[in-house]
Amino acid sequence: MSSVATAWADSTIMLRRNLKHTLRNPTTVFNAVLFPIVIMLMFVKVFGGAFSVGEDYIDYATPGLLVMAVSYGLGATAAAVNDDMTKGIINRFKTMDVSRGAVLTGQVVVTTVRCLVACAAIIGVAFALGFDPGASALDWLGVLGLFLLLSVGAAWLTVALGLSAKSAESAGLATVPLVMLPFLSSAFVPADTMGAGVRQFAEYQPFTPIIETLRGLLAGNPSSGDAIAAVAWCVGFTVVGYVWAVSTFKKRA
Repeated sequence: MSSVATAWADSTIMLRRNLKHTLRNPTTVFNAVLFPIVIMLMFVKVFGGAFSVGEDYIDYATPGLLVMAVSYGLGATAAAVNDDMTKGIINRFKTMDVSRGAVLTGQVVVTTVRCLVACAAIIGVAFALGFDPGASALDWLGVLGLFLLLSVGAAWLTVALGLSAKSAESAGLATVPLVMLPFLSSAFVPADTMGAGVRQFAEYQPFTPIIETLRGLLAGNPSSGDAIAAVAWCVGFTVVGYVWAVSTFKKRA
């Protein structure tokens, strides 16, 4: 069997293993899939009437909630990666001649799958709450492509954080900034309505152009400037996370 085929087979095994771990952990499923829905219901049904955004609040908030659906599942990935490193599982895999790359790839893929499930759940609930996008089929493909790119980039960055942390607890805490960033963006209110300092931070942090691109695509009116910045941030996450994760893994494994 070729090295490529072996790596692919090992990655499939790691993916199946990580999926089983996810399904056996109700907390992971809740944080990654159900909690973003709880946040959606809270903001749309409780706070939505207090915000003036120039359109139905569910239409405005859904793109930001999609990004939150990515960030809320990252703590479980960081903790799982660190758990494997600190409890000797990686050493057992080495004795079994399992591809090292498969260990990291399996975590990235299962995180991306989890994000896609959360995305589908968010969109389904949004439609139930009156979401009315103006997106064409091509716009929806753009939404899917950008969401996948963000999920993969965030997954690699999270794997790197998990590998670098000293314990599973600190690995989970390391992802808190990624969870908080959507709250300090244009996810729930326009950035230009925020106070000085916070407004500038919201305008120039990575999640705002991603959210604005998703918002434009779902409205059927995407902005090329936001899209370029959004793709650049996602690619940056992926490259930095991949290089950091691989180098750390080689040192520790």
